[in-house]
Amino acid sequence: MIVESVLEFAHIMAFIMLATFMTTETALCRPDWVNPKVVDRLVRMNALSLVSAVIVLATGLARTIWGMKGLAWYWSQPLLHGKFALLVGMAVLLFMARRHYLVWQARLAQGGALPDTAELKRARMLVMWSAHLMIVVVALGALMARSVLTR
Repeated sequence: MIVESVLEFAHIMAFIMLATFMTTETALCRPDWVNPKVVDRLVRMNALSLVSAVIVLATGLARTIWGMKGLAWYWSQPLLHGKFALLVGMAVLLFMARRHYLVWQARLAQGGALPDTAELKRARMLVMWSAHLMIVVVALGALMARSVLTR
């Protein structure tokens, strides 16, 4: 029971960490706040978001391997596959935002301009969509943990 509790705690904390970094990204992606240091910070926050997503995946896999329900039960659940697919979708959206940030950073390094409002809005929407997908991932996890809609 202790192992299951530790695994669950680690998984929940990984989600909280991911939510924190994605929230920071969306907050920084505003026209009023953007400056060269903010662009650099966006690159760092996005890297931390991506690392957090990997930690969410790792702690989730640990739960399937060492959790009480066992590997066979978890991997037979469609909800787990849905969670995994949505997590991959979240990571893809975060990578797309990263591409924007890196372009902005390179442009600034060459003496170029800050991103305009439209560019900021596009990148912010990518992170917002990722954050909204996370809500569904967490909801699916809650259902699965209580054996709702499972086989």
